Amino acid sequence: MPAPEDGDPAAVVAALRSAGLTVAVAESLTAGQVSARLADVPGASAVLRGGVVSYATDVKASVLGVDAALLGASGPVQPEVARQMARGVRALLGADVGVATTGVAGPGPQDGHPAGTVFVAVTCSDGVEMDPHSPPEIEVSERVLELSLPGERAQVRIAATTAALDLVLAVLAARRPGVAEITPPGAAVPPGQEAPGQRGR
Repeated sequence: MPAPEDGDPAAVVAALRSAGLTVAVAESLTAGQVSARLADVPGASAVLRGGVVSYATDVKASVLGVDAALLGASGPVQPEVARQMARGVRALLGADVGVATTGVAGPGPQDGHPAGTVFVAVTCSDGVEMDPHSPPEIEVSERVLELSLPGERAQVRIAATTAALDLVLAVLAARRPGVAEITPPGAAVPPGQEAPGQRGR
């Protein structure tokens, strides 16, 4: 079976349906694009619980439960914020899988981070309810990806959306071997480790 194209929302919906899982999305810089891509797929209502556009920093804390002290100390563009956003939206909307995006779309830097700095997180609890601040070792599968994306503001937002969709597939592949997995564009691969979903495997 051929691997899905990068950012293929139909592949994400199919993988979630096959696994019997639901998904919720928390978005900052992508501002609803991930949810919209999923909702474009016929039958998405079987898996998509909903989404939260937490564009303002205080909304990340008040709605998604991201640690306000963390946000105050270092701002919203950091991996732990993405992780807590994903956990928070999963708990808030009663989903099995939480997806989050946070970063700097541009044109200028934010909180010392250059435009194109993006963090994408996916957490899958296999349907088990848990506090969004619970330690990662109790998760079935959880990943946070740091990206440095080139291009103008619109290009960064599209690439972040694509990376979020691909990371859902990667987490589902780790949870259920055999699900197609794609390495999100711009993702760094540790030395000596093969990128998952690399073409030609």
